[in-house]
Parts: sequence; structure tokens; C-alpha cells
Amino acid sequence: MLLLPRVLEDFILRDQAEDLLSAENAVAVEPARVPYGAWGRLPEELGLALAGKQARRLRRNLPGRPRAIAFFHPLQFPLALALASLSGDCELWYGRWDRYEHAYDAGPKLRSRLTDLHEAAAARADVTFVASSALGDIERSAGHEPVLVSLAADSFPAPDPSAAVVGVSLGHLGRRCDWALLRGVGERMPELTLLLIGTWHDDEVGSDADYRWCREHPGFVWLGRRSDEEAARLIGCADVGIVPFKVEPFNDAGLPYRILKHARLGRKTITPELSGVLTWERAVVRCATADEWVTALRGFAGARAAPDLELREWALAQTARAQNGPLWERMRGLGIA
Repeated sequence: MLLLPRVLEDFILRDQAEDLLSAENAVAVEPARVPYGAWGRLPEELGLALAGKQARRLRRNLPGRPRAIAFFHPLQFPLALALASLSGDCELWYGRWDRYEHAYDAGPKLRSRLTDLHEAAAARADVTFVASSALGDIERSAGHEPVLVSLAADSFPAPDPSAAVVGVSLGHLGRRCDWALLRGVGERMPELTLLLIGTWHDDEVGSDADYRWCREHPGFVWLGRRSDEEAARLIGCADVGIVPFKVEPFNDAGLPYRILKHARLGRKTITPELSGVLTWERAVVRCATADEWVTALRGFAGARAAPDLELREWALAQTARAQNGPLWERMRGLGIA
């Protein structure tokens, strides 16, 4: 029997709990309506009485007699002990994966209670298993013989880092964007992580099925509006920038600002076949189809570790004074400057 301190979905040791629960005769008991934390703040005698009552209720509903009861927090010890006393020949297994008695959210009184419960649990347990060698050293110094059972993260996603491509989009995320294109790219590129910096607009495109797919796709990370300082550092985490605009008159002749911002960090920008972006041809790669986008994106894999410094130098030279050159010349002609 695993006495879980939280529901299984929220338990930090969920992977290891699920592995143990794959045994034919293993069962999990999730917390009762009164959480364990509340038990620890009750007067000791009342807490013990509640533990005994809960143990009797659980014992009546079990399909058999527990041979081992594993618990993972000192506050569970009274219940575990009460269950074991009702079950005859039953081992207690105590999981120590933290310094519970030093918890940040526990006041002096609760810390003292946790210390007492921990010492009692470690002394009574047939098996004490610890998450780290340092915890093991602490238990051995207290006269116990712990078993090292370190942590697992089986369910945590692990995309292949050797094939990873990180793209970044900076700016408006609404009706201007070609969500069908982005969906097509995302479906073809499981190795793509796309950082989306900017405000998204459900009010503009919330009914678009492709947009909704993009909102739910785990490879697209929606970061919301960020300061310029934050955005610059996020761009520095990416291999390449993108401009995901639709090819239509409103977008075609414009010059998306983000191209220059990406370039200032030494990143090129992939765009659809828009005309205006050719103003900064040095900084862009134009692609017509989702397949072309995938090929281009894969070509930039790893570029975040080798930024284009010549492109960065070019971008940094595009200052307001340099860009305003024709206007300054006209002003001088008029005697204004």
C-alpha cells in the first residue's frame, strides 16, 4: 500500500509511485478530505485519534491484508502506524526525499512536531529509503540504515536535443498570422520549439481551428508580452527568427520590425514570400510552403551557439541617424539643420 501525500497526479514522485503500482497487488491511498498538513497542526492526541479512526475505515475497505505500507512524509506516520497495527505482520516503509522538519512554510511549533514524527518514523520503519546520498548520511548519523532510492523523471518530456531547432516570433499574434502555415510546420517538425513573444488575440482568431491547434501544441511556447530586455534575451536563446504573416496586400509591402531586432542578436529571419522584406534581404530567408519552411528551419539548427556576427554588425549599423540620412539631407537643404 502506498499512502500518497497528494493525489497521484500532483505527487512529485509520481513516476516511481506509478512504477510500484504496476505490481499486481499494489494499491494507492490518496489523502482524505482533511489534508495531512491539517493533522500536524492539531493537538497531538486529537491527531492520533483521527489517524486511528481513518485507519479503521481504510482497513474495512481493503481487499486484503497489507504486507507493506509505504509513506512519504512524517505527518503520515500516525496513520501508517495505526494501519500497520491493524494488519498484523506488516512492514512500514518510510520515504525520505526532503528535510521535512526544515520546511519553509512550517512555524517553530510545527517544525518541532515534524522533527519528533520523523525520528519516530525512522526508528519504527522496517525500510527507510532516501532520495539522495546526503539524506542517507544524515540518517546513518542518527543510527539508521537507509536505502538509496533516488529520483526518476520518466514522464518528463525529453525531445532529442541533438536535433532541436528553436525559433522565435516577436510581435502581434492575431489575424495577420498564417496559422495554417504554422500548424503545417509544427506537424512536420516535432523537433521544433517556437517561442512566441507577444500578446495573443483570441478575440481576433479564437474561432480559427488552426490557431486553436497552435495554442495547444506543446512545441509552441506562448510567452505573452515581454519587455524589450526580456525579449532580446529570449531571441538569444533561439536559432532563427520567423515572421509568420499571411501573404496578402496588407502584409506584402510592409517591413516587419522584428527582422531588424532578430538581426541585432545575429539571427536571420524566415518569412513568407513577402515583397517588403527584401528591403533587408541580407537578413531574411523567404519560403513559400510549409515544406520549404521546415527545410529552412532545420538548416538553422544549432545557430544559437554560433550567431551571425556579420549580420549583427550590419543590424547595429542601421541606426536612426543612418536611416534618417535622406531626411537629414533634405533638412540641410532647407536650412533647418
